[in-house]
Amino acid sequence: MVKFTIKELNIWFGHVHALKQVSMEIRANEILSVIGPSNSGKTTFLRMLNRLNALNQNFRMAGLIKLEQEDIKNIDTELLRKRVGMVFALPLPLPLSIFENVAYGVRMHGTKNKKVLTKKVEESLKEAYLWEEVKDRLNESAFKLSGGQQQRLCIARTLAVEPEVILFDEPCSGLDPISTAKVEDAMVKLKEKYTIVLVTNNVKQAARVGERTAFFLSGELIELDKTDKVFTAPKDKRTDGYIRGKFG
Repeated sequence: MVKFTIKELNIWFGHVHALKQVSMEIRANEILSVIGPSNSGKTTFLRMLNRLNALNQNFRMAGLIKLEQEDIKNIDTELLRKRVGMVFALPLPLPLSIFENVAYGVRMHGTKNKKVLTKKVEESLKEAYLWEEVKDRLNESAFKLSGGQQQRLCIARTLAVEPEVILFDEPCSGLDPISTAKVEDAMVKLKEKYTIVLVTNNVKQAARVGERTAFFLSGELIELDKTDKVFTAPKDKRTDGYIRGKFG
């Protein structure tokens, strides 16, 4: 099943042509790794999937993005961002308790029942591989958690509102190897229920978790294939050069 269909997508910020004629599909329940050097368009592409780019007043787009069969331009913004959640590079916990951080979005969407909230918080923390570390500390401030724990808390907060897709924008860029491994373990497990798009500057991470990998360069989609093919026998020499560290 296809989750996103992207056809001839072009994005401009003022006079800067950030994405050029991008056409691709993202499949349901896959982890798609998106790699490329700085200013290649990969984060712009990611933020387009839940229309975050539209917050920039100089933004302009042409082309089509469909979530399943619906043009995302026709989906209410709040509903789209509930269906397509996002985890950012830097963890941004709210100045609330661990429990209230996870419950926040669920409350905002109208759920007030304490029993329902408690169940949803526990489920989400378990899915984010954080429950065992915080189950006795739920009333403590989220700021008391380590950086890696805060990132997994942000994943739990995203999961709590029951998205269909999770966008990860370099989620491990500031994390140590142990925390990175826990986030990657969570991603691999979450794929069973969610579609995941991962932008990463760590090509080894892309190879570890992605079933398919997309390589962007200068706003263009250069290559998209099964991850093992991209990393062992890429079709384009520019892909090979980037993976080998010859530029980037």
